[in-house]
Amino acid sequence: MTGPDRPAPISLDDLAEPRFSAEIRTILDLMGEAGAAVELRPEVLMAAATDETGLDGFGPDDFGERLDVLCWSLRHEAGLNDAGLLAQSLLLTGLLRNRLMVEDLIARHPEILDEPIVSPIVICGLPRTGTTHLHNLLSADPALRSLPYWESLEPVLAEAEQPAEGGADPRVERCDAALGFVNAAMPEFKRMHEMTVDHVHEEIQLLAVDFSSMLFETIAPMPTWRDHYLARDQRPSYAYLRKILQALQWLRGGSRWVLKSPQHIEQFPALVDTFPDAVFVVTHRDPVAVTASMVTMLGYSARLGQDRVDTVGIGEYWADRLEQMLAACVRDRHVLPAERSIDVLFDRFMEHDLGMVRRIYDLAGQPTTGPSEEAMAAFMRDHPRGRHGGVLYDLDQFGIDVDDLRRSMAFYVDRFGVRSEG
Repeated sequence: MTGPDRPAPISLDDLAEPRFSAEIRTILDLMGEAGAAVELRPEVLMAAATDETGLDGFGPDDFGERLDVLCWSLRHEAGLNDAGLLAQSLLLTGLLRNRLMVEDLIARHPEILDEPIVSPIVICGLPRTGTTHLHNLLSADPALRSLPYWESLEPVLAEAEQPAEGGADPRVERCDAALGFVNAAMPEFKRMHEMTVDHVHEEIQLLAVDFSSMLFETIAPMPTWRDHYLARDQRPSYAYLRKILQALQWLRGGSRWVLKSPQHIEQFPALVDTFPDAVFVVTHRDPVAVTASMVTMLGYSARLGQDRVDTVGIGEYWADRLEQMLAACVRDRHVLPAERSIDVLFDRFMEHDLGMVRRIYDLAGQPTTGPSEEAMAAFMRDHPRGRHGGVLYDLDQFGIDVDDLRRSMAFYVDRFGVRSEG
């Protein structure tokens, strides 16, 4: 829908060969110069994180093998330019720094491990299936605890950086600066997924602290990393996620979490073991529409680390990967307790979003109050769908045949009664 305040949808015609403003091109060139000297190796990254924090306790050391495989894949499979290597070096060093900070906090305050994570509401669904809108609505409720973007990037603040009472948290400023660059380099990204300092974020960023997260696959197709990730039982990493949530709850309060991550849809057994009293919301949408939207978003974001983006490679990788994820959803859906789980179809949710929220609250035993409904209504009023304009998706750019894709996903469509969007 377009209108005087909603830009018309656009086609992204520079996915394979990105174009940048002169200012952003200069910044990327400078990043490339710095990135030429980067050593993307676990021992180098861990030493940097130790130097930055003055800490050396990384906790359980089993993450080392995963980090080694990830670094190898980033160097040999991801097709990154020097600016991309620098960006990933900063990302991984930051995750290691977060791990050191979490472990140090818990060592000083072991009572954190007694924090109860009570009956979280866990949204499980692929990107572009309504998960973000649902997550935002639930997180608007002041009675529920969610994860703002700035907190997901830096869960624990160093003692030396603690602000005076009433002072600004430096993590917010750092997050805002980083987003300023991202929004300038990818000005159309907000049409697909708006990113702001305070928007609620997925715990996929927290799972990455244990270096076992689907987050890394979104950087670029990395088959070796994918296979290593899929071959591993994810329960230990979900347990580590729970530990971080306990730390965050101890630091900033909160009684009932709203969680969301796309990888949950293929990790139902790990989810149930980690959060045995959780309420699970499984979202569904036409997988052709999901694939078109997701590969476009990933193809667009790849420009920050690649001189030329292999759109066909992205299409092949993610068409197959999404089919794997949906197959796991079909296979394991029965694992989620029937009395504490619900399937949400995208079209029905978008037609009656607040009505669906009430159904979820009834299932979860979460009171619907005046303040909660007012907060959700205010969010919808301030964030109308499509306010930044849309994107015209074209699977041909990614080498994907729509008819073949629809046939390969029929098992999922039939299982959940998902409506085709054309």
